[in-house]
Amino acid sequence: MTPTPVGMRCPQCSRERTKVKTARSISRSTEPVLTYTLIAVNVLAYLAETSSGGAVTSTGVSGTLLIKGGLIGPAISISHQYYRLLTSGFLHLDFEHIFFNMIFLFFVGRMLEPAIGRLNFAAVYFASLLAGSFGALLFSPGILTVGASGAEFGLLGALMVVAHDRRIPIWSSGLGITLVINIVFSLTFPDISLGGHVGGFFGGLICGYLVVELGERRQLRGAALAGCALVAVISVAGAIAVAGGTGLTPNGLTL
Repeated sequence: MTPTPVGMRCPQCSRERTKVKTARSISRSTEPVLTYTLIAVNVLAYLAETSSGGAVTSTGVSGTLLIKGGLIGPAISISHQYYRLLTSGFLHLDFEHIFFNMIFLFFVGRMLEPAIGRLNFAAVYFASLLAGSFGALLFSPGILTVGASGAEFGLLGALMVVAHDRRIPIWSSGLGITLVINIVFSLTFPDISLGGHVGGFFGGLICGYLVVELGERRQLRGAALAGCALVAVISVAGAIAVAGGTGLTPNGLTL
């Protein structure tokens, strides 16, 4: 050991310069910028929906963005509109739908993004979104599905993995009851995509495990990101496989 101004250090450490962090740099690094950006994108997309006449009534769906961007099986399998797997995660049916989804994203994102870093957070979010699209098509390929809840369930799954790894009790922290409440809602209300929630949650669990085991413990961030990308690719392939191919109406939807 070598005596230094800050105490006894090993010979190698004593020659290293200690990185200095200021209050400004710490607050800047922990600010969930991507979470706020995703919320802004979703809100802007919803405003664009309403301006284009987007609405859901007893007779069907109207509005260019909902019709052209919503997730539905035949549009994937027949028309090969694969972009719907992604765009559907940024569209919402009404104000109540987007309001509760953005509240959920705000609270979960503010906890998870600073914990795992912006790049890992982005990987978990988009992999979970695509996994949610896979789940939605697996359960109900002929029903129009939109919303960010698949990606948000993935964030919740990843947050539970991170909390468990850091010895934070799942139940006393409120994460367990949050999951139970959302499962009950998914099973109770018919208009909620159970498949999207389940697919997104398991996608987030897998990605969260990869981030913790590789990106944090073994300092293999590239491998963790590659694993999240693999989850996304498998989700897209699975979604295409289960999309089905019947019942297209003139506006491209099966309702």
